[in-house]
Amino acid sequence: MEFPYEETLDRIRDLISANDTQALRVELEGLRVQDIARMLMTLEPPQQLVLFRQISDELRSEVFSHLDLSLQHELLQTLERSELQWVLSGMVPDDLTALLEHLPNEEVRALLRLLPMRALRNAMILLGYPEDSAGRLMTPQFVAVQPQWTISEALDHIRDQSERGETVNTVFVIDSSGVLLDALPLKRFILGRPAEQVDKLMQGDVLFIEVNESREAAVRQMQHYDLEVLPVVDDEKHLLGIVTVDDILDVMQEETTEDFHKMASVGNLNLSLREAKPTLLYQKRIGWLLTLVFVNIFSGLAIAHYEMAIESLVVLVFFLPLIIASGGNAGAQSSTLMVRALATGDVQAHDWLRLWGRELLVSIALGVTMGLAVSLIGLWRGGHEVALVVALAMICVVIVGSMIGMLLPLLLERLKFDPATASTPLITSIADISGILIYFAIAVAVLQLPMG
Repeated sequence: MEFPYEETLDRIRDLISANDTQALRVELEGLRVQDIARMLMTLEPPQQLVLFRQISDELRSEVFSHLDLSLQHELLQTLERSELQWVLSGMVPDDLTALLEHLPNEEVRALLRLLPMRALRNAMILLGYPEDSAGRLMTPQFVAVQPQWTISEALDHIRDQSERGETVNTVFVIDSSGVLLDALPLKRFILGRPAEQVDKLMQGDVLFIEVNESREAAVRQMQHYDLEVLPVVDDEKHLLGIVTVDDILDVMQEETTEDFHKMASVGNLNLSLREAKPTLLYQKRIGWLLTLVFVNIFSGLAIAHYEMAIESLVVLVFFLPLIIASGGNAGAQSSTLMVRALATGDVQAHDWLRLWGRELLVSIALGVTMGLAVSLIGLWRGGHEVALVVALAMICVVIVGSMIGMLLPLLLERLKFDPATASTPLITSIADISGILIYFAIAVAVLQLPMG
């Protein structure tokens, strides 16, 4: 049965307005932390603080972890010191790290002073790993057993440590020095004979990721092998922590959002669009727009170069938007497909030659089809020669636009830049300049028009 979100939210608003905190606490009992977090992000700021303070002590930290970064930051500025200490101390290490890495250094230092020694040590360790690494994403809370233990001893240990581990569905086997030996589903321990040793359950074919590898590598590995949890090790294979599937889902959403922003030539927003201020949106967008204005100056220069040709045959202007837009559209299609394939690991930069050959065949077929279609309009507007010009120009422009859209993300990937930087507006602008030059060069050659 679907959760009656709107009805519950209306009741909570009424209880907050009536200042009935007792009934509010009762209303919150039994609600899932995700639903409470969603309601918090919907309410107005004064109501948010009232509701947050009525959440039970056991759930407050977990609810806080599910909030948008912007609301987390607002609550950090509003809550009392004792409230902050309780919330931060109850957060799991990876969620705490995700919060701290987005805050200014002064705020991070102030918040770290509120943490107990164990949580402080974990936070400092995780923040010490490179940004966007698996180390920043992992939690050091896991359950591990040793191979010489009996299954009965291992199950007793799992029960004792169940609150410490973020998940016990997968149990890790390590030796006395902490080296990872295996990762076993809990089901094997439950079905095994109590007196049997753990090493009898082991297969030794354990998947893991090194701590300094990228988060994207962790995402690809967990997707490829359908893993719920991925162990993180150092270069000597000591088990340092685990990455869980909920962390991976957050990374996938964040990376997809970031790629969409980049492909629209918008700087990455670390908060929801609903919460973004006009000044921030302006700052994120103006840089690329000014850059594209500069790039498009070359389009004007290219047109000016063929001014006499245009004056000699004005009908060419009729087809100019159609020709250059088609090249930009073809380039945007190729770029979108390539950026997405690179992001998912479906293709690699070294595949460029095979991909180039295939894209060339596709773009030729697209260009010929579109050229035939536009030639009919050219025949109607200007006769056979104009029809030939626009058809040839359409074929060449679509091919060139597609090649730019495919090769630029691959080039950026090879140069260790984010291929999503090959944004749709950038590809379109480059294709526009190329299209103008190609179109008028063909027109001048075929129709014997003057230049200048």
